[in-house]
Amino acid sequence: GIPSFKYDKTVKLKIYPNPMKDYSMIEISPSVAGEAIITVVDMTGRQISQTQKYLYNSEQELRLSGLKNGFYLINVRGNNYQYSGKLLCTGHSDGTLRIEKVTNNIEVIDEKTSEMEKKGSWIVPMLPGDRFTYTGYSGNYGTVTTDIPTKDSTIVFDYIPCGDGIYYYVTVKIGTQTWMASDLKTNKLSDGTPINIGPNVPMLTPAFVGTNGSSTEYGNLYNWYAVNTGKLCPTGWHVPSTFADWGTLANYAGGDNLTKGGKLKETGTRHWIDPNYAATNEVGFTARPGGYNDGNYHSLGYLGYWWASDAVPGGSYAEYVALSNTSGGFMNMGNQSRYKYFSVRCIKDN
Repeated sequence: GIPSFKYDKTVKLKIYPNPMKDYSMIEISPSVAGEAIITVVDMTGRQISQTQKYLYNSEQELRLSGLKNGFYLINVRGNNYQYSGKLLCTGHSDGTLRIEKVTNNIEVIDEKTSEMEKKGSWIVPMLPGDRFTYTGYSGNYGTVTTDIPTKDSTIVFDYIPCGDGIYYYVTVKIGTQTWMASDLKTNKLSDGTPINIGPNVPMLTPAFVGTNGSSTEYGNLYNWYAVNTGKLCPTGWHVPSTFADWGTLANYAGGDNLTKGGKLKETGTRHWIDPNYAATNEVGFTARPGGYNDGNYHSLGYLGYWWASDAVPGGSYAEYVALSNTSGGFMNMGNQSRYKYFSVRCIKDN
């Protein structure tokens, strides 16, 4: 019931959701890497827990659970830094406190730069079978690749331009296809024509709305009439068709129908509401749940809807695909009113 909001990037320690019911995430960006002491103190000053963990010099998350109803101070102390935050717990747990490390978004620490290349080296604790996702940038462009390291190797990034001069998109190659690695956020067509701002526009009018969250994180939502212009995506890209494009992606993801969708969903619960079932993001698609708009906003964090380019003949419906926080199924492929506002993910022309 707590609305999401964007945190100040200068804050070194963030705790959310706050108030906490079942658990909260502690997001921290230490000034230096090394061992840190994490202490939880109640409102009387009594120490509830103290644990030691190795933290990297980058943004990472810890999952805090098991607190009883009350007010607490969270303190993180490392080499030459100390960060504190307040937390209100309204839940009814058994008081068995747990602090678990859930992500390591490790940035390059030791970087050497020349005119032609950048190389970095770092030490990452891992287990056999762990999957790494790499995002490389070159100027305005970026690309995603994934790998399960088994030996020393070189990661090669193939930069494919994707943008309209204002917005530029990271891309990801998945099998024989190349997709945007995030949802569309443009407010104009590829020929420069501005798109009308919805949701209240005349019939058959191409339009968009922002998401109920941050358009930077989720992209915008578009009605199907914007899709049907054929100019919504950047030049050289198009809105995917149901079976030729989305269907090919589903087949490449592989596995059974209960897990295919999880291979496309962004992991964790920063954007997806818990439990974000079966999310692995194995192919680097990084699907986020922008919800939809039908005059009002719905399902941010719970569901992601993406338009297909296919119209349903003889009516006012068009096809779409969807992912849910409670399912690992690949997608619901169905049809909805063309007046609804869904996310759009573009695919590169052959």
